[in-house]
Amino acid sequence: MEMINIKINGMPYSVPNGITILEAARYAGIEIPTLCYLKKINEIGACRICMVEVKGARSLVSACVFPVNEGMEILTNSERVRSSRKTTLELILSTHNRKCLSCVRSGNCELQKLCKEYGVDNEGRFDGVLPEFNFDDSMAHMVRDNSKCILCRRCVAACDNQGISVIGANARGFDTCITSPFERKIQEYSCISCGQCIVSCPTGALYEKDSIADVLAAINDPEKYVVVQTAPAVRAALGEEFGYEIGTNVEGKMVTALRRLGFDKVFDTNFAADLTIMEESQELIERITNGGKLPMITSCSPGWIRYCEFYYPEQLDHLSTCKSPQQMFGATLKTWYAEKMGIDPKKIVSVSVMPCTAKKFEIGRDDQNAAGVADVDYSITTRELARMIKGAGINFNILPEESFDSPLGEGSGAAVIFGATGGVMEAALRTAVEKITGKTLDSVDFAEVRGMEGVKEATYAVGDLQVKVAVASGTANAKTLMEQVKNGTSEYQFIEIMGCPGGCINGGGQPIVDATTRNFEDFKAKRASALYTSDANNANRKSHENEAIKRVYSEFFGEPGSHKAHSILHTSYVKRKLYNN
Repeated sequence: MEMINIKINGMPYSVPNGITILEAARYAGIEIPTLCYLKKINEIGACRICMVEVKGARSLVSACVFPVNEGMEILTNSERVRSSRKTTLELILSTHNRKCLSCVRSGNCELQKLCKEYGVDNEGRFDGVLPEFNFDDSMAHMVRDNSKCILCRRCVAACDNQGISVIGANARGFDTCITSPFERKIQEYSCISCGQCIVSCPTGALYEKDSIADVLAAINDPEKYVVVQTAPAVRAALGEEFGYEIGTNVEGKMVTALRRLGFDKVFDTNFAADLTIMEESQELIERITNGGKLPMITSCSPGWIRYCEFYYPEQLDHLSTCKSPQQMFGATLKTWYAEKMGIDPKKIVSVSVMPCTAKKFEIGRDDQNAAGVADVDYSITTRELARMIKGAGINFNILPEESFDSPLGEGSGAAVIFGATGGVMEAALRTAVEKITGKTLDSVDFAEVRGMEGVKEATYAVGDLQVKVAVASGTANAKTLMEQVKNGTSEYQFIEIMGCPGGCINGGGQPIVDATTRNFEDFKAKRASALYTSDANNANRKSHENEAIKRVYSEFFGEPGSHKAHSILHTSYVKRKLYNN
């Protein structure tokens, strides 16, 4: 790597040639503020917050796109730079809804933070006529409030990065706004509900639809039996809302907090993840041995399912018919568990805590009502749970650590890694290989399918079979594999696809990570590490060895793939029109 010599604020540094001023400043321990920049996603220099002085240049330059060169001298905090940034912030605020106290992002808003740092108050010198703002709450998972949009285009870039591209800048000049084509509701287009736009937004212009009031009302209703399940990725990120380092597993405190909130039972989605593996591995074995439709593709990610229904509707028979763990849990809760406990399923309120905004859409899908009522009544995000805990006055950091309730709180190590891309594949292989060969694995680690790369592939010898598998992280990478499936050139027997890059640990419902962290830290790997560590420390790392799973099959379902299991744990899909013009 060629190194060059530069000066930043009068201090000499040696940095890699070709990097930007923004990146070079990072080497010097200096954070240059940005509002639009997201590394490799949105490098457009549009917000003008990152302006710096370069000796010899007639005007300020955008640090996020301007490359360094030998001998460059840069000022990042001069009076001229600070004045420019303050003026830009004042101009942004001149058309911004400043009801910060009631904003869902108050205290975690990048615009608010910069205004405080640069002394910009609510009474702006550029105040005047306000544009007409768009408000779109047509989707089950999200609200767009353009009165808080700063036109940074991060959401547009995030949507493009997913290969969806259903939002963009409409109109020009003062009337510019971020909406869907022809300023129609986003519901009319092929949004997959992944929420990557939400976690990319620096302000409160995008946020999930809040179900907290409905959940609290259910908890306070003495006629209701309110049960909560938590997805594996939630425990790896919830702590960030309470000051913990990224990648801290707060499972025990999370369980305690949920009990303090008043839920009747606190269960673990890991139970249903194991259940999913039992059904999915059986389905894969049947397809391989009986000439079924291959490759079989996982069905755990509702964002991915929606993507497939929109973009590859003719390939839906490649999808596993298994419900997602969220829905399998709700179905089992309102059938087997309700029967065991003597509770009318209509009195059970099934709540899920998920890292995923698409789960809000999934609970309303057809064919998700095994007991004649919705499998899951409310799905809240990790962020919503944090707000519930804070709103109840619970001091999360000093809570003791408690365990999930039994039996629907018992999960294997295989289940917990569902939260990271490649985890579903690895969990399924642990069970499928032992089922096919009848032999115990020497090692349950299938490391080849781990990691955040776009597409990973591996081939495994399973008895007399050579099983070739692939894992896609994010729907943009899913397209690579789906084009092969569509063209009949796929050599795989089994494919895992996660709707969000990195999997559930980077879901659209997870705690907001500021742009600096997103740009310079591998936060996804840190969260995933918490799950893999939990797996490694689990006494049971295989779904088929979960005693609670054995019990539910023995008492209720019979065996994986049985008629009863199919009627309760499996589902169907819908061919959707790409655009409803």
